Amino acid sequence: MALFDLPLDQLRTYRPHHPAPPDFDEFWLKTLAEAREHDLGARFEPVDVPLTGVQVLDVTYAGYGGHPVKGWLILPAHAAAAGDPLPAVVEYIGYGGGRGLPHMHLLWAAAGFAHFVMDTRGQGSGGWAQGDTPDPVGSPPAYPGFLTRGVEDPHAYYYRRVFTDAVRAVEAARSHPLVDSARVAVAGGSQGGGISIAVGGLVPDLAAVLPDVPFLCDFPRAATLTDHPPYNEIGLYLKSRRIGGDSVFRTLSYFDGVHFAARAHAPALFSVALQDLTCPPSTVFGAFNAYAGEEKTIEVYEFNEHEGGGPYQQQAQLRWLPRYLTAR
Repeated sequence: MALFDLPLDQLRTYRPHHPAPPDFDEFWLKTLAEAREHDLGARFEPVDVPLTGVQVLDVTYAGYGGHPVKGWLILPAHAAAAGDPLPAVVEYIGYGGGRGLPHMHLLWAAAGFAHFVMDTRGQGSGGWAQGDTPDPVGSPPAYPGFLTRGVEDPHAYYYRRVFTDAVRAVEAARSHPLVDSARVAVAGGSQGGGISIAVGGLVPDLAAVLPDVPFLCDFPRAATLTDHPPYNEIGLYLKSRRIGGDSVFRTLSYFDGVHFAARAHAPALFSVALQDLTCPPSTVFGAFNAYAGEEKTIEVYEFNEHEGGGPYQQQAQLRWLPRYLTAR
């Protein structure tokens, strides 16, 4: 795969020119206020797993609309036994995946952190990680996938529910007595990276944000630059309806990682792959360059596609994050 996007020197200064809607902040304040009218009701139930190094808890909490959302809380066994609150990483899953099984999520607990894994509503039938959280809200006709569900109206759009679930996941993690609520980071790759940027813009007191090759950024450019899924769902939806994209891109503007990044201030470690046709590098840099936090860095993988840095990025995260999650 050859380089297809802007040269790296231009990527480092690229900024999208589509502004946030005038009522962007009001929209999200109201959305989260409505969600918080429902009791969070986070429940943590021990799970018997053949793993000696961790304790696993099956989590259920109230997300958007009070709908039950599942997750895992994975704790280092020795720390759980000691009873001292731990710094935590809340992780969001890539497109199409669910929370899967607990043994798929051992990295952060092995590094000494509490690890909260949010299941993504309606996802987890993509063949690589099962999900356990239905999305009880239907939508008008959409292109197969999730990106165009309810896309004609920001109030009905699928990711309004997902981003709200994600904020409530931070609140659920903080409600557990073995999580230090002052030391919580959010992380994720691809879709999970896009969700982490959104949460970074919606939760003002996070310790750190780690978006890895993030999806859900700079929709207008992504939809016309790549024909790879999932961004191609936007064009295929518009193609089938023979309509212009004004109403669709207006809805998407309420969910664009570029606009959330401009409201985020926690230290951030991004990553980008320059041959990534799934999440084109300019869309990632669009969010990174808009990111309002003073402490931000981006790892660049010049010859990689959507796999990005893989284990090398995990190694970079393991070395970077502890400085921001040390005891305060």
